[in-house]
Amino acid sequence: MIKLPGLIDPHVHLREPGATHKEDYDSGTSAALAGGITIVLAMPNTKPPIFDAETLDLALNAAQQKAHCDYGQFVGAGPDNADWQNNTSTSSRSAGLKMYLDSTFGELRLDDMTLWQPHFQNWPKNFPIVAHSESRTMAAAILFAAIYDRPVHIAHISLKEEVLLIKAAKERGIKVTCEVCPHHLFMTNDPLSSPKIGGGLGGGRKEVRPRLATQSDVDALWENMDVIDCFATDHAPHTVEEKDSDNPPPGFPGLETILPLLLTAVDLRRLTLDDVIQKMYTNPKKIFNLPDQPETWVEVDENATYEIKASEQFTRCGWTPFEGWKVKGKVRKVVLRGQVAYENGKILAPAGYGRNIRA
Repeated sequence: MIKLPGLIDPHVHLREPGATHKEDYDSGTSAALAGGITIVLAMPNTKPPIFDAETLDLALNAAQQKAHCDYGQFVGAGPDNADWQNNTSTSSRSAGLKMYLDSTFGELRLDDMTLWQPHFQNWPKNFPIVAHSESRTMAAAILFAAIYDRPVHIAHISLKEEVLLIKAAKERGIKVTCEVCPHHLFMTNDPLSSPKIGGGLGGGRKEVRPRLATQSDVDALWENMDVIDCFATDHAPHTVEEKDSDNPPPGFPGLETILPLLLTAVDLRRLTLDDVIQKMYTNPKKIFNLPDQPETWVEVDENATYEIKASEQFTRCGWTPFEGWKVKGKVRKVVLRGQVAYENGKILAPAGYGRNIRA
């Protein structure tokens, strides 16, 4: 057994409110514990989106009743809600501000850069801004971080040009951090060059944003691993029926597969265990200003080898892009604040045991 700290996933979609047939705080935080994750930070592009005190209450009340692990809830930057200086009751209770500067589905997309400015000006500097931005909009977000001298965290980078630009920005002292998802590290847009993809990752099942990239992009992420601050899942569950429909929504589930995929990379000497701890605990804790979780740890059988199977997972969506992948490293036990929360495939923490990290 190896012992890890309680891990942190700073980027999940738990679909509550509005789409709980895909996931909710109950099933999503169960999946988190099964994956060795004891804090999840949930995104605001729900139905309705989380953008003010009233909608934040909707999500936090559901989490208070249902969550099995600790949690935070982001609020979304919209065209009309940038008066954060007079709305500290919302900002102080949130995990941070999420800005959708690129392709997204919902009411929170900010197409005009004049809409970005008041958010960068007014959002409290002790709480993070996270940007969904790709390629050129990512460069613009980094420019805004430099102009307003405040940190910005770039979500789910996937391209060579992105990681190299972030590297250059960091070298010049700009306050930028970033995360990468396992599907952008282990998959490409070429189904022939990717490892085995269970059930064929074709049709709607390959739809994700940012899209899967080229082998050259994947190689650049691995070659610049020191630039990447966090591993995050961007856990974005949709049902099998939705993914296989004529209009498939983008997104992959990932809470239960991130740690075994990374531990397999450790076994293959592509990463070290310290890399995993740094990018799934130390760095996200610092970047997102998260509290300590006393008496919290994860026990992993590092020698257990098995195939990933959606049928054995807690996520409500019923599928995984990693179906059939052989991995090494299995979570056996999770202790959260002194209580055994997960052990040998069973969730033991009751619904409502999870705490709001901003409470």
